[in-house]
Amino acid sequence: MGGRGGWWRGKSTPAKVETYTRWSFHTFPFIEVATFALPAFGYVPAPVNWILFLLVSAHSALAAVTASLTLDWTRGRRPLPVRLLWALGTATVVIAVVSLVVALHGPRGADNGAAAGTVFVGVLSFGIGTLALAVREARRMVFGVLGAAVGAGAVAVPAGVPAPGAAVAAGAVVLAAGFFTFTSAFSVWLLNAVYELDEARETRARLAVAEERLRFGRDLHDVMGRNLAVVALKSELAVQLARRGRPEAVEQMIEVQRIARETQREVREVVRGYREADLRTELAGAQGVLTAAGIDCEVSGPVTGLPAEIQSALGWVVREATTNVLRHGDAARCAVSLRVAEGRVTLTVENDGAPGTGTGSSTDTGTAEPGRGSGLAGLRERLREVDGVLRAGPAGDDLFRLTAEVPLPPDSVPERAPAPEPGGSPRPVPHPVSEVTS
Repeated sequence: MGGRGGWWRGKSTPAKVETYTRWSFHTFPFIEVATFALPAFGYVPAPVNWILFLLVSAHSALAAVTASLTLDWTRGRRPLPVRLLWALGTATVVIAVVSLVVALHGPRGADNGAAAGTVFVGVLSFGIGTLALAVREARRMVFGVLGAAVGAGAVAVPAGVPAPGAAVAAGAVVLAAGFFTFTSAFSVWLLNAVYELDEARETRARLAVAEERLRFGRDLHDVMGRNLAVVALKSELAVQLARRGRPEAVEQMIEVQRIARETQREVREVVRGYREADLRTELAGAQGVLTAAGIDCEVSGPVTGLPAEIQSALGWVVREATTNVLRHGDAARCAVSLRVAEGRVTLTVENDGAPGTGTGSSTDTGTAEPGRGSGLAGLRERLREVDGVLRAGPAGDDLFRLTAEVPLPPDSVPERAPAPEPGGSPRPVPHPVSEVTS
């Protein structure tokens, strides 16, 4: 369970789809050999059966290498292997014709015709299907399949196949090559679509962070811009009055001092509003953000009446956990629960799709692991200010759980409030996603 299971769970969804696609094409050579080469040993005498087996095996190996390198090209990791594609196309035609001629005009066996037709159609079909990986337009894929069918019929007649048999071979090539071509085209389309969706998800998270930065910048500009302009004007006026020896210069500087202190207070309020978080607002915002990202989010047990410092600390936990669910793993479900019992508030965030051993997990020592960022360590510092603790780690196969516990003051009796309506439109949240990730 540990080795291969962890290796697979540690992959993102696009990486899993790519691995599945690659191994599907890696199994095609075995299918080609088992379906078209091995049956020849039961119908064609030696050494013709061995010739057919070696020809089909060489073709399947060349097709496997070509498919692997062409998939790299579809992901933009290497140039298109043009020479290898030409080599595969040439080998497909040559091996198909040679196998047909050898089977028909070699030593007579029990059923040389059936074996020849099977190898001929199989090699052409797998070859055309593999070459389709390098074609982006559906029209060209259709032309490739039809061209292979016409070429098969045109080659089969001079090789000694009767006209009806050549027509049947051409029809078989259309069906088989069309199926493998569709498989190749659909596999590439699905792989690209999954990667594009993953990039869109990352872009959405980055846009949320950028929007928050813009909001904070606008607030600071509104506070600082006006007051600094007044300070500049009054300072210039005080300089002019002082040069003239007027006593009003002192009054102007006193006013500058007052404005500077007022600006300092307003900046503190802006920063405090940015750093503090309302728990109920953050719960509604987390549900709205995760639902918009296609993650089924269930919020239960929200509580009002908690002290402001506890709401702020737990609000940051919700904000950080939401960020981790969005940016790490491949969650399809997230459950956020809040309960009060025995004088303690417990917030639990649990999600599936955790890669490896968890999403941004760190040990419970209060420090972040190397290379994992400082998100959880920062949360522990915030909770420590209210005597709270944070635990984060895997909670079973494919699950990750983050739990925050904070003791309540003796005189604090929170009131229960209804949970946000599922699927509803939560009110605008000033801080839907935290910039700091673990």
